[in-house]
Amino acid sequence: MLNKTFEPAETERRLYALWENNKVFSAEPTSSKKPFTIMIPPPNVTGTLHMGHALTMTLQDTLIRWKRMQGFDTLWQPGTDHAGIATQMVVERSLATENTTRQALGRDAFTQRVWQWKEESGGGITQQLRRLGASLDWPRERFTMDEGLSRAVKEVFVTLYRQGLIYRDRRLVNWDPVFRSAISDLEVESKDVAGHLWYIRYPVEGEGEQTITVATTRPETMLGDVAVAVHPEDERYAGLIGKSVRLPLTGRLIPIVADTYSDPEKGTGAVKITPAHDFNDFEVGRRHNLSMLSVLDEEARVTLDEIDADLATVPGLADPAFVRSLIGLPRDKARKAIVDELETLGWLEKIEPHRHQVPHAERGGAVIEPRLTTQWYCDAGKLAGPAIEAVTSGKINFIPKQWENTFFAWMRDIQPWCISRQLWWGHRIPAWYGPDGEVFVAHDAETAHALATKHYGTETELTQDEDVLDTWFSSGLWPFSTLGWPDQTPELARYYPTDVLVTGFDIIFFWVARMIMMGQHFMKDVPFRDVFIHGLVRDEHGQKMSKSKGNGIDPLELIDAYGADAMRFTICSLTGIGRDVKLGRKKVEDYRAFVTKLWNAARFCEMNGVKAVEGFDPHSVQSAVGKWIITEVSQAVSEATQALQVYRFDEYALTCYRFVWNRFCDWFLELAKPIFASDNQQESDEIRHVAAYVLGQILRLLQPVMPFVTDDLWHAFGFGPEGSLIAQAWPQPIVLDGAQDGLAECDQMIRLISEIRTVRSEMNVPPSQKAPVFLKDAAPETVARAERWQEAIGRMARVTHVAALTGEVPKGSAQAVLDEATLIIPLEGLIDISAEQERLKKELAKAEDEIGKTEKKLANENFVTRAKPEIVQEMRERLTAQQGECTRLKAALLRIA
Repeated sequence: MLNKTFEPAETERRLYALWENNKVFSAEPTSSKKPFTIMIPPPNVTGTLHMGHALTMTLQDTLIRWKRMQGFDTLWQPGTDHAGIATQMVVERSLATENTTRQALGRDAFTQRVWQWKEESGGGITQQLRRLGASLDWPRERFTMDEGLSRAVKEVFVTLYRQGLIYRDRRLVNWDPVFRSAISDLEVESKDVAGHLWYIRYPVEGEGEQTITVATTRPETMLGDVAVAVHPEDERYAGLIGKSVRLPLTGRLIPIVADTYSDPEKGTGAVKITPAHDFNDFEVGRRHNLSMLSVLDEEARVTLDEIDADLATVPGLADPAFVRSLIGLPRDKARKAIVDELETLGWLEKIEPHRHQVPHAERGGAVIEPRLTTQWYCDAGKLAGPAIEAVTSGKINFIPKQWENTFFAWMRDIQPWCISRQLWWGHRIPAWYGPDGEVFVAHDAETAHALATKHYGTETELTQDEDVLDTWFSSGLWPFSTLGWPDQTPELARYYPTDVLVTGFDIIFFWVARMIMMGQHFMKDVPFRDVFIHGLVRDEHGQKMSKSKGNGIDPLELIDAYGADAMRFTICSLTGIGRDVKLGRKKVEDYRAFVTKLWNAARFCEMNGVKAVEGFDPHSVQSAVGKWIITEVSQAVSEATQALQVYRFDEYALTCYRFVWNRFCDWFLELAKPIFASDNQQESDEIRHVAAYVLGQILRLLQPVMPFVTDDLWHAFGFGPEGSLIAQAWPQPIVLDGAQDGLAECDQMIRLISEIRTVRSEMNVPPSQKAPVFLKDAAPETVARAERWQEAIGRMARVTHVAALTGEVPKGSAQAVLDEATLIIPLEGLIDISAEQERLKKELAKAEDEIGKTEKKLANENFVTRAKPEIVQEMRERLTAQQGECTRLKAALLRIA
């Protein structure tokens, strides 16, 4: 016998271990099945499961389990990313507790320490994915720095270098002064900060007392100013273009240039240009061929290495001694000293409070410094062309389609990709330098030395580049490097290209685009056919989850509290095309009730003798209710299959929910109760067989999203051994002879019972009070059906009997229309009809008043413009609900008019 309640924790541990030990998740490369492949977005080896992971992995697992049941050879490729900066940060923090640093250890010892951490503590997220029920092919697990993937990375780097698509260049990068490394845009988080605008006067050379005032948020970088820019059409400065100003503090002469970057509407309309410390200024500097002077070092401390020779002594304007006193100061202290000196010298005009966006390192929180450095770059522009063509030609489909526009916007304006990082943990760049700086790129040191010997004519000592590659470089190869490339393996031939990528929109450019570029270039084919882009997981109010807001939810806590099935089903039910997922504990709790409903329905079936029947043929069913429920489950199978085919996870989940809760539990099992208890053995056996068949269909239908409870019930009812549901065939819809007659009969009776229930509810008829129901103007067949279903109607609708109306409509009756007939429900003596009419009128007036208030607010353009979009949407949804309630109340009044 089934337990009274489903115990998810024990079931999840037992079943997952059974599945994994029996290798039921494994791909079958030598089988004749058609392959279906999904590549996991590799989580960081340092990571822990968060709701974003839970969303992505649940959707992927639902697809994989579904395709496995459809008879495909499924490969869901697992693995983790070495996550350069994140992992290095974890290990450096560990070293700090031991009062040491990576510099003290040295590079080799430090990297060994990271590998040790990885083996002992890394990869915890893969265990957490098992808690979620993810059916990944674990024996094929890869790591972006394992031997095979490292070989692929070197092959790609060397090839692109030889093709001229990888090169070194001196450009601005996002620089983390704590880690002392370039970082990607994805690792930068802009924060709104309360700061200041400092207005500084620069004296115009040769124009007496005339000055030009610039407004800046960063006075500490003015030491590296190389120009002042004004808009070419700004009449205020037309006579100054081409002249020079004397830079306060340093005394250096810099030109006034005309450039459209300067906005006449902002600040003073004149801006200082510091190309080595600002991305916009860098572009201005390139347009005007200006020098680029760095005045902050790798730790964001003042350095004068590039400007010391230009320092001049100008009384009241510049003092080299003061400027040199800034050497080594952190930028914030240098800022204060510079502002104080400018004020003392009289060049500070004013200070204004100013809120602005300041870039911070996502990991560590350091304020990012735009820094001019020599780095390795990949010519993304050349690689972008074939990637763009792959999407425009339809080889790759974005779902929803509008994300193609985001992809195109990024790709058509793509900049050179900085691929080097000043870290110790990662793929070390395979480049070696000779004593004169000549670079030799090769797969290994031996080959590099051979190239150097050929170049110099003698054996020469080389030094390997200290930098490592951007993490996205190796993860961009993921779809083919995990399958054995550069070797031409059977897996590569069978599983590439993959079928679908499931991911969030935030990494379309950083990961999705790079995989497409690399796949097109090295495999001459796209890495995947479909890209399903899901939204963000937000809290129930639509707010982005974050630690600072305290509104985040730990998926493992949800699993502990409600079970993996409930959380997975909640995620699927909330994942629509093109919308974010609003998730709260209450939602998961509500859907746990669905798991409980299924369990209780199964227990009811078990208590009534329902069990698997070998060889049962649904086409042999004779009863109307049997044909009806088989037809209904076939319709649910069709709708669920169609929903999954187009990635409508919400429609799949809700189709299952509606059928199980409404059709199977609320109607079929209720209609089956008297049949189970009937003395007619043939009829009761048939309904038991039908119940078993439909329950089996339900369990197979729900297995992709609720794998644990469905497998537990599958085994309990004798459908197959424990753990075997995962390998069963996906259900197929069937058409029964004469099904329409059974469908019409059951449908009419269900609607009849529902109408009676509605009237009783609207009129506040107590459940204990029963009344007859008369059918007015009903066709003979309708009357005959109602009489055949007397027992069910009486029990489910609290009715004494149903009969055709033979006389006048009884006084005080409520009426409802059902097809050609009118239902007459006498209420005299059951309720106070006048009081109910008054109650309904008051509720209607209140509902109409609420509608008026809501419509007035939504008609106020000022309110709609200023209010948060989610509040406006909530109000529109409330208006729709209020209008529905108003319609219901009007109908109720008409029933007893």
